[in-house]
Amino acid sequence: MSASLASPRFHRLVLPGALLALVLLTVAAAPLLPLADPVKQQVSERLSTPSLGHLLGQDEYGRDVFSRIIWGGRVSLSVSILAAACAGLIGTLLGLVGGYFRGVVELMSVRLAEVVLCFPPMLLALLVVTLLGPGAVTLVLVLTILFTPGYARVAYAETLSARTLDYVTAQTALGATSARVLFRTVLPNIAPPLLVQFSLTVAAAMMLESGLSFLGLGVVPPSPSWGLMIRSARSVMEQAPLLLLWPCLALAGTVLLLNVVCDRLRDVMDPRGAAMGVIPGFLRRARSAALPQATTEPAPSLVRIDNLTLSLKTPAGPLNVVRGVSFGVAPGETVALVGESGSGKTLTALAVMGLLPPVVTPAGGSIRFSRRDGTVADLLHLPEGQMRRLRGNDLSIIFQDPSASLNPVHRCGKQVAEAIRAHGGGMTGEGSARAAKAKVVALFRRVGLPDPERRAGAFPHELSGGQKQRVMIAAAVANTPRLLIADEPTTALDVTVQAQILDLLADLKGESGSGRGQEGKDTEGKDTTGMGLLFVTHNLAVVRQIADKVVVMYAGEVVEEGPVAEVFARPRHPYTAALLASAPESEAEELTAIPGTVPSPAALPPGCRFAPRCGFATPACDSTPPASIEVAPGRIARCIRWMEVA
Repeated sequence: MSASLASPRFHRLVLPGALLALVLLTVAAAPLLPLADPVKQQVSERLSTPSLGHLLGQDEYGRDVFSRIIWGGRVSLSVSILAAACAGLIGTLLGLVGGYFRGVVELMSVRLAEVVLCFPPMLLALLVVTLLGPGAVTLVLVLTILFTPGYARVAYAETLSARTLDYVTAQTALGATSARVLFRTVLPNIAPPLLVQFSLTVAAAMMLESGLSFLGLGVVPPSPSWGLMIRSARSVMEQAPLLLLWPCLALAGTVLLLNVVCDRLRDVMDPRGAAMGVIPGFLRRARSAALPQATTEPAPSLVRIDNLTLSLKTPAGPLNVVRGVSFGVAPGETVALVGESGSGKTLTALAVMGLLPPVVTPAGGSIRFSRRDGTVADLLHLPEGQMRRLRGNDLSIIFQDPSASLNPVHRCGKQVAEAIRAHGGGMTGEGSARAAKAKVVALFRRVGLPDPERRAGAFPHELSGGQKQRVMIAAAVANTPRLLIADEPTTALDVTVQAQILDLLADLKGESGSGRGQEGKDTEGKDTTGMGLLFVTHNLAVVRQIADKVVVMYAGEVVEEGPVAEVFARPRHPYTAALLASAPESEAEELTAIPGTVPSPAALPPGCRFAPRCGFATPACDSTPPASIEVAPGRIARCIRWMEVA
């Protein structure tokens, strides 16, 4: 027996699930059961008490109550479930697209659906029934209209929460289309509250259907429904009170049973609480389209960032949070982007991936990237479709927290396989699933995961932090990227695991272009001549261990750049020197803290941004911001007193 079937949570589902299945099967099989005719009248035996021939007695017209309960449940449940399903499909779709795309899409989907909420439900139902006439079809239409906004609001709220999570961003970074992100990543994670909403909707629909039938505006007699039975029993409740009891028990019991089942099914389908079954996928991968050709000019670097400026939208107007950033990453080179929190290093890395938050937009500069075919593209101006083809293929990123970056409702191997199949990866034909799985296992073995076959079938919560990060690294390198961005990938890990991850990244970078397949090609024909690595960190010990070149950022600007050995031996900017002097990993005889804090982008000093915290500051530093100066070949510093620093 699998872990999911042996789970205590699954056992809690068995009894109510079996009871609900029995109810549904009974009402569905009503035409096949040996039941009395539910509309046949025997007036001479009206209001008869229960007997062997009529288990629940007979109503005011002599009709068999038990038969009418079964047939009435068939009508009530079919109307309610069909209406809830229709409302769920429409409302969930509206909430998904509105919460994910926002803007005009939100206005035309969620906000438009909410107009229905302005009308009292019963009044709107009465209006539609009056216009179209009573009947089961009209009831389905009315209930669908009434309950669609509820689904839309739940899906919208959950999508707003999920769209900013790291594992959604990670899927976007791997090149997944918006449809794949919505239906394979966002929807499975918002499914549990939608499932609860479904149970509540079916219950509410059954109650509303009974109310409309009670008023004579729902199911048309002589067809039985629980609402009609309650209406009929009201007139004779003093003579035969049991006639009112049976349909009320059937209605209340079914609603309660449905709520219990859906609540426990939600727990079973959510693997975050325990090792449970996974929600099935909803979309097949669309065929990839070829990238349009760009300008053909030689690229001096793998990626070159020139004068990058990023603007933050604020109520007071745009605010530049990154200003004039320039540096490059050559093939096979590791560049460390260093700085305190708030220095702009992560925003710079996200700009390369085209994954900036909605409130941050490029205000100037360029990011020129050399693709495999030798063409050069400005990543800041590429259409989203072309950027999507680059993400996870030519460009990859490893995020800081692997626990937040992995989708908790999909198995690890399946998530890495998505990265492979999203870009073809040689996985075509009937054996694509088997081929993708084999490649995932090979990748897991390559990144040092023990028992890779078992880890491929595990959920993220079943792995340790270091193992999760290895899964993220496997996904990032699955398509042999030309540029790999690592955004503080060891921060959430302990020291021992940090060292292992750093060694793994160094090994993977060393493997690029070495002996796999043809010269300069991997086994799939992709160019592997030197993967570049952009390593975002605040840990100077990591920089010394892994990087070839270091770029130091402060308050949204590059203040120093150069080879690691030279910068560490003789820094040319006071901020770099202060960072080295404050780091336990440095060789300083006495550690010193940097006074003050990083200034807010809205309150930057008029001159040098570091001047208020700098021991070398002079009145000249407060006049105008200094320009970047080439202090030596390959060395850049933004300081007028650079010669006095070291």
